[in-house]
Amino acid sequence: MRDYKGEEILVISREVFDELGSFQGIETDVVRYLEAILDPANNFFMDRGEAEEDPSFKQIIPYALFHHEGRYLHYTRGKSGGESRLHAQGSVGIGGHINPVDERADPLGRETYLAGVEREIDEELNITGGHKNRIVALLNDDSNDVGKVHLGVVHIFDLESNDVTSAEDSLANLAFQSAADLKGSLHESLETWSKFCVNQLV
Repeated sequence: MRDYKGEEILVISREVFDELGSFQGIETDVVRYLEAILDPANNFFMDRGEAEEDPSFKQIIPYALFHHEGRYLHYTRGKSGGESRLHAQGSVGIGGHINPVDERADPLGRETYLAGVEREIDEELNITGGHKNRIVALLNDDSNDVGKVHLGVVHIFDLESNDVTSAEDSLANLAFQSAADLKGSLHESLETWSKFCVNQLV
């Protein structure tokens, strides 16, 4: 088991996910799932090392796409990224875990979740100008070991400017790409979650 140095992350049980209605791929009924996922009665912080090895829990992962004038931010995952199983794959999603440091007045609720989203974005990207953030879908992929222990919440950030740079070495070849290129020449190299997003949301 990989050592995550005691990091704790927000999870729900697989049982809760199954009760809500487990799915494969994209689910756009955001309200029904999010209300339950962000209910403190259903979620809690868990040791990441244990969660990564136990598919009876789903780690809640915000997965943000960045859009400007018809193009979407794309990058290649570098070796310094946190998830070694995704190295060298293309991606349109920026995301990460929700940690105890994100807790706000509503522990484990919506404010805590959104604080975690903003923290992750600030850690990974330098964004010039304003943006609008909307939640458009949930993501699940039980076909591989990474997907079995994660549940994605898909955000789209509509940016006022395309002046975006990487704040992390793990984000290489950062550039805005057209929908045609994402569905064409770049598609085969995309990680699974990005393929779902490009196929159904872009």
